[in-house]
Amino acid sequence: MTEALDLLVGNVVQQRVGDTLNQFVQVAYLPVTELAKQPLEEFLASVADGTPAPGGGSSAAVGAALAAALVEMAARSASAEGAAERAAELRGRALRQAERELTSYAPVLEARKPEERTAALAAASEPPAQVAEIAADVAELGAEVAESSSAAVRGDALTGVVLAEAAAAAAARLVEINVGSGSVLERAQRASERAVHARAFATGHPPPPPRAPIPR
Repeated sequence: MTEALDLLVGNVVQQRVGDTLNQFVQVAYLPVTELAKQPLEEFLASVADGTPAPGGGSSAAVGAALAAALVEMAARSASAEGAAERAAELRGRALRQAERELTSYAPVLEARKPEERTAALAAASEPPAQVAEIAADVAELGAEVAESSSAAVRGDALTGVVLAEAAAAAAARLVEINVGSGSVLERAQRASERAVHARAFATGHPPPPPRAPIPR
């Protein structure tokens, strides 16, 4: 009797865990068209909510978009229309990646077999790798804009550079957590290094020593 009861309870618990995970996967992800329309306070609340998305990837992408907006503002103030248009393009690309990131990790949570999870993690690494590359482009552009900006907006351009460096570093770390090695990780790490050097050039401070890899 006790064994039968234990088995019944175990099956119920397992079923509830499975149901919870399925609900977690299905409900947690916003439609990709909603992110750009969210008020800032609502977006921050959705990040703080106990769901997997929006998470680190979308947040890094939004950080890159905000960095691009600052660089764009500084460029327009300096009448550097070419740089401003480039920053606007990067801002749009970053925001699109933020929306893409909302659902990119869902297949990982849905995977039931090790090989499915490995494949899902590899696929989920492409969006943050692209975020890192976009952020590096923003950082390099911001460094150029800061160099030619007036004192009134130079700080804004530098803020954009520093935010872009942080976004690139965060996105590269996400890729490293997902896959640990491979060409996608190498792309993300190169992008992060580009952003580091752009920040060093813009601020006049030497880049920090290389960071240690994440233990696996």
